[in-house]
Amino acid sequence: MTSSMSSLPSLAAINTPTRTPSSLKIQIAASFPSRPRPRTSTNNTRFCRFGIKCSYTEASIKDDSNSATIDVVADIKTERVVVLGGNGFVGSAICKAAVSEGIEVISLSRSGRPSYSSSWIDQVTWMSGDVFYANWDEVLSGATAVVSTLGGFGNEEQMQRINGEANVVAVSAAKDFGVPKFIMISVHDYNLPSFLLSSGYFTGKRKAESEVLSKYPTSGVVLRPGFIYGKRRVDGFEIPLDLVGEPLERFLRATENFTKPLISIPGSDLFLAPPVSVDDVALAVINAVRDDDFFGIFTIEQIKEAAAKVRV
Repeated sequence: MTSSMSSLPSLAAINTPTRTPSSLKIQIAASFPSRPRPRTSTNNTRFCRFGIKCSYTEASIKDDSNSATIDVVADIKTERVVVLGGNGFVGSAICKAAVSEGIEVISLSRSGRPSYSSSWIDQVTWMSGDVFYANWDEVLSGATAVVSTLGGFGNEEQMQRINGEANVVAVSAAKDFGVPKFIMISVHDYNLPSFLLSSGYFTGKRKAESEVLSKYPTSGVVLRPGFIYGKRRVDGFEIPLDLVGEPLERFLRATENFTKPLISIPGSDLFLAPPVSVDDVALAVINAVRDDDFFGIFTIEQIKEAAAKVRV
């Protein structure tokens, strides 16, 4: 008798009342970082955690469901780009292109904010400063990429400093702060003889390139454009370099099948290397910021190909 009774279902279990949900209360709380902090890893993905709490109100028919909390992690990838020399000819084009693509932009340059007005300018955070004395903690906090347009002419010492040393300092700072990507605007070598490439301008640029590729072997980008054309502002005046550069680029591309045999002649690229639009350089930078498989040294033709990917 005892054995048969033990095999029967529990009366308590049979008589347990059930509950069905009659209404659902959902509470959603989202938390976001209040301010960017210095990065300590190469992961440029920011996470937002949503806590969703679901509970059922009791009805006349009850069940034993328990309240539950469900955590949903949203994987949101954002870009925060620091442009060194963002107030210059190439730098301002990069800032403008980045803003138009929805990228957060910080510019560091000695001149700070541009003196002219434009809608995109208000969307950039402008900082005044020298890379040799910059407060990198403030500049690089939360950055996902650094773009350097630093460069210039002068005597040998000046060119070594601005083209080489300034970029080396920036690369080291970016690496120390865990910025995952560094993009540098360099210069085409024009197929010049080695003795001409020994000037401070070229040696400075190549020294900086080596630093980028050394510290960022799988995410460093070096763009080597030739003559860059566009509308350049100098002392409040606009110089339309595109009036010369654009038709020259079209001519050289139309005749490249005839001029290819001349490429082997030292210095021939001074006349045969096609100019590059400043907009193409800027879009190639945007492609470099977003494409993790885009790294290394890129020639004039490759710059145009990268720009075309962004335009599509």
